[in-house]
Amino acid sequence: MANWTMDTARATFLNYFKERGHTVVASSPLLPAEDKTLLFTNAGMNQFKNLFLGQEKRSYTRAVTAQKCVRAGGKHNDLENVGFTARHHTFFEMLGNFSFGDYFKKEAIAFAWELVTDKKYYGLDKNRLYVTIYKDDDEAFEIWTKQEKVPAERIFRLGEKDNFWSMGDTGPCGPCSEIHYDMWDNYTSREHFKGNEPDWDCGRFVEIWNLVFMQFDRDAAGTLTPLPKPSIDTGMGLERITAALCGVATNYDTDIFAKLITALKEMRGEAIDPAQEASWRVIADHARATAFLIADSITPSNEGRGYVLRRIMRRAIRHGHKLGFTELFFHKACDIVITLMGPHYGELKNQREMILAIATEEEKRFRQTLDKGLALLNDGVAAARKAKAKTLPGDLVFKLYDTYGFPPDLTQTILAEQGLSYDAAGYDAAMKEQQERGKASWSGGSEEKKQAAAKSLLDDGIPATKFEGYDKSEMEGELVALFNGELDRVDSVRAGSTAYAILNPLLFYAESGGQVGDKGTLEKCGAIAAMVTDCVKLGEYRAAVVTAQTDIVVGTRFTQKLEEERRSAIRRNHSATHLLHLALRKTLGDHAHQSGSLVTQERLRFDFTHFKAVSSDELRAIELEVNRLIQKNYKTCTEIQAIEEAKKAGAMALFGEKYGEEVRVVSMGDSKELCGGTHVERTGEIGLCKIVREEGIAAGVRRIEAVTGMAAVRLAQEMESLIVQAAEAAGGDRANLVTTLEKQRDERRMLAKRIEELEGKLSALEAKDMKPAVVKEGVAVYILDTGKGRAEVIQLSDSLKGSVADGLFILTGVDAGAAVAVISASGKGKERYDCGKLLKELLAEFGGRGGGKKDMAQGGAPSIDFAKWREKVLELVG
Repeated sequence: MANWTMDTARATFLNYFKERGHTVVASSPLLPAEDKTLLFTNAGMNQFKNLFLGQEKRSYTRAVTAQKCVRAGGKHNDLENVGFTARHHTFFEMLGNFSFGDYFKKEAIAFAWELVTDKKYYGLDKNRLYVTIYKDDDEAFEIWTKQEKVPAERIFRLGEKDNFWSMGDTGPCGPCSEIHYDMWDNYTSREHFKGNEPDWDCGRFVEIWNLVFMQFDRDAAGTLTPLPKPSIDTGMGLERITAALCGVATNYDTDIFAKLITALKEMRGEAIDPAQEASWRVIADHARATAFLIADSITPSNEGRGYVLRRIMRRAIRHGHKLGFTELFFHKACDIVITLMGPHYGELKNQREMILAIATEEEKRFRQTLDKGLALLNDGVAAARKAKAKTLPGDLVFKLYDTYGFPPDLTQTILAEQGLSYDAAGYDAAMKEQQERGKASWSGGSEEKKQAAAKSLLDDGIPATKFEGYDKSEMEGELVALFNGELDRVDSVRAGSTAYAILNPLLFYAESGGQVGDKGTLEKCGAIAAMVTDCVKLGEYRAAVVTAQTDIVVGTRFTQKLEEERRSAIRRNHSATHLLHLALRKTLGDHAHQSGSLVTQERLRFDFTHFKAVSSDELRAIELEVNRLIQKNYKTCTEIQAIEEAKKAGAMALFGEKYGEEVRVVSMGDSKELCGGTHVERTGEIGLCKIVREEGIAAGVRRIEAVTGMAAVRLAQEMESLIVQAAEAAGGDRANLVTTLEKQRDERRMLAKRIEELEGKLSALEAKDMKPAVVKEGVAVYILDTGKGRAEVIQLSDSLKGSVADGLFILTGVDAGAAVAVISASGKGKERYDCGKLLKELLAEFGGRGGGKKDMAQGGAPSIDFAKWREKVLELVG
């Protein structure tokens, strides 16, 4: 038992099903492709969702995967349990076998029982296994008892909450059957049983595999209709099955976690407190999640997926702080993950530099505020204890979040350790004043309507859209289906209506891969019947978004005409993004890969992974390389290939994009990418590419904006015109502009220094002639309204201090339309008066504020009535 590792458990599962006719499908990224309802990929079936819905077909009907999953936000959120239970994780691997209308219940149960119990495979003891089924699933009961000979007393019927699975409120669903393993060595013990049934929630009986029998379609009324082709979806947690195979008490005792935690403890290098074991587990789990999320192009930020990653990272860093790590450590934890798991997941090794750089930067940023935030929190805890309160104010928790970067769940964890909580309603009220963050922005309403629209087309047997517009600007097409602006299926729309038109074949490119949708017209008998304002995806279908100029009816054939000049500009910009991608990797390194893009008629925007600002020299090198590739006038070659074949040939696949079994490979010289977009025939057609700006948009993500073709020429002309105007204004010519400006800058500096010296002498002369307003116990008090700016007031104050041995100098002036005030003291004046306190009290009368030290303070107010100011000064110095 002890020889099992996560790698061998994973390999055994994949090989078992491969030998039984299943196609081994690679894990999809943690960034879900197309499904906007998901924050992260959280189950093995996510990448097959459209297959189960009947919206997609593939060459195989049996599949097996080891899927990367994260559950740390939204409905599936295990974050707060991680580290404190034996089996909760943020990142985990889900093993699964799938049947898409192929085999069903009998075969799925047979496969599962053989793999789990046969000595050739996992070989778990049948006496430690229990089975649950849905309460009404007599078919499953009969298969388990008669086919697999499982004793009836080891099978338990549970209700819908536990043993009935559905994809949503409507759609595919069905009963499920779970296999549970008794983790106790003394598995004959009747402890933790409720009568004859195990207590499923006690932690002793662990669910290791869930078999979902997808056999019904549920409608809005709740009616279940049998599916014509029932399917199978199963999920087994790799960490759980490995723990069962190794006979260890927790997932954290399995090989990868054990090695990672041991290395972390060695890194700490001091005696380990057993009471802090949960903190080591938190760091180990969160380092895995961090490494995999960053490798899949998710970076820490203050919203959406990036905010969840930031919460995970900061939770781990805080536990490291609790354990006594005073130096940066979290990137080292991530590096251990890469070493341990990189052999199976190559993306970890490929993105190592990026993972470590982002982990380091995030820890640096959080550590800058961690101590101050903890001090503020401790003050809040002390105040609560003094007031004998059990909750901290919500606005304090919000301040910890907003100012010090403490996610509220991290604050709650710290408070819970001390038996306290916080006012969640107060926190929510404070949060409403700011932009909503985290999961709030993730909703799938419109996405669900699009899926429903696609399903209605599929159910009616309407073929998937054939896009034939790569090399055409005009073609015929039949209107095969129509949806109104609310995505309800209709047979016709009236003039003036907005609608989604399903045309086959289709001329217009649908928005995808960062490229905007085409525009154009639908014409009938030479007259415009509809304006095409966009083109979008509806599952496997493409819909032209139209504004009807006349009544339009399903079944009509139209002439589709493209806005050709717009398409040509988009083509240039899209091809330029491919060349820019290649130039970035050549200049910055292989870690620089695309994490987002926008290709429009006017410009291109390209987001890429890089851990620091791109220098001016690097930007020039990138721009030169792009234009060198343009001038090479490479032919654009497109080829349809199997996706694995394309990847092996070096084609770049982009995160967040969904690819089928066959992909379109676009090549231009050394650039080779998977891409369905429209492109120039030769790179020379791009003409010129000019980078407009480069900036950071998130941790580890940079953005370049550029223009091509005539837009780039116009930009170059504008820049040339600015240089000419600047040269004329400077009194020189273009060739010597920099030298002229540097000379003028040096002259200005010399003049400024000379003016400062003269003003100092003038202030000294002014100070000699000034008289105090009053003398109090040997201290000369000067109250002066100078009318000067802040710098001159400070200079005069210094001159007075230098010429009056024992004085208090209270000066006002005007700067940028507002009043300024400076108070200073010398000799006995410093002993008798506190300038900072005096200034605050004076400015409070005039709606201003300021501060400083005992002998010097400055501030300002919207305005100061000097007569009242003088009166208040005399009262205070009295």
